[in-house]
Amino acid sequence: MEATQGDRIIVRGRTVGSSDRHGVIVEVRGQEGHPPYLVRFDDGHETVMYPGGDFAVERGHGGQ
Repeated sequence: MEATQGDRIIVRGRTVGSSDRHGVIVEVRGQEGHPPYLVRFDDGHETVMYPGGDFAVERGHGGQ
């Protein structure tokens, strides 16, 4: 997966009744758009993430 700062990231809920989590990529810490990514979720929580199969990226929809 490759991403750029400002892209939106979606983490899909893994169980029935789990909601998706949405956030913006604040910083790309890997080379050439590769993980890890510093992500700020819509609830204000920030974390460093290595995307797996339950992630999706929406290009260029974020805002700083």
